[in-house]
Amino acid sequence: MQAGNAHYRLAADLPSTMPIFPLEGALLLPGGRMPLNIFEPRYLQMVDEAIAGPRLIGMIQPSLDGALRPDGEPGLCNVGCAGRIIALSESGDGRYLISLQGVCRFRIVQELTVKTPFRQCRLAPFLTDLDDDQAEAEIDRPALLKAFRAYLQANDLEADWESVSRAENAMLVNALSMMAPYGPAEKQALLEAADLKTRAETLIAITEMALARDNEDFGSSLQ
Repeated sequence: MQAGNAHYRLAADLPSTMPIFPLEGALLLPGGRMPLNIFEPRYLQMVDEAIAGPRLIGMIQPSLDGALRPDGEPGLCNVGCAGRIIALSESGDGRYLISLQGVCRFRIVQELTVKTPFRQCRLAPFLTDLDDDQAEAEIDRPALLKAFRAYLQANDLEADWESVSRAENAMLVNALSMMAPYGPAEKQALLEAADLKTRAETLIAITEMALARDNEDFGSSLQ
């Protein structure tokens, strides 16, 4: 099933409350696509209700400090990203295979007391994410590509460089941020970057630190 395109331009185009899917290490960014394998009953119900409504789910990481609520549920980071369900298929064994397309980031205003088995929050969207001009943001594209190519080579990873070279700045920065194999703290830093230029600079810095660390580890193993 393919969902039709949706256009989000204003805060009024987005619901003020949204189901929340906490997932450690998951990074969804505006314009990016994230495949998800849904199998827990409460999240199957979440998808059913989202499909019947605005098709939006709030992706967010559990608190980075591992804090738990009294009921045992994880605390949440303050910032996540709304994603629209653009594709859904059933696996035949009770699972949903869905694809989310990032719409805009949000900040949690309040977690709601609800009867649904999945959590829901009142959200404040990052309206700058709905601005198409971000695609033209000035980023140091050569430095970004150089750092990421070096990281892939150092870790024997591959990338579709033809597609990368054709991508506009916003898609390039967000796609590289999402595919980067970094930990939850680094993913959250990329998510919370103030703007596209800052996100690109953050990704370059994280990548260079990872390369330096890998070099130090390699040097230590030779001693």
